Amino acid sequence: MPKKILIIEDDRYLKELIVKKLKKEKFEVLEAVDGQEGFKKAKEEKPNLILLDLILPGTDGYTVLSQIKADPETSSIPVIIISNLGQIQEIQKGLKLGAVDYLIKAHFTPEKIIEKVKRFV
Repeated sequence: MPKKILIIEDDRYLKELIVKKLKKEKFEVLEAVDGQEGFKKAKEEKPNLILLDLILPGTDGYTVLSQIKADPETSSIPVIIISNLGQIQEIQKGLKLGAVDYLIKAHFTPEKIIEKVKRFV
């Protein structure tokens, strides 16, 4: 059975790029464009890994990460943050809230993101 990856990202271009790469690697891909939808899908689908943007419409990524980690049904799902926010405080906050990794979008190609995904699923 293919591993399920949930991508919570509102940038359509970036999301489509990552989705294409993940599907090529035989992952099942679930998508959400905002934090609320992302958390709902995490609970319903129990993905093997979540790729989470921080700046989202409505509920921001930090809040979504906190909700995921606080809920016994989703707390064990690894979350990789992918964000344009690259300040050390933001990275530390994301990791402290329970993310397994933090990728700054400008520094990573979709191929590198796939490598990271494979490391955690």
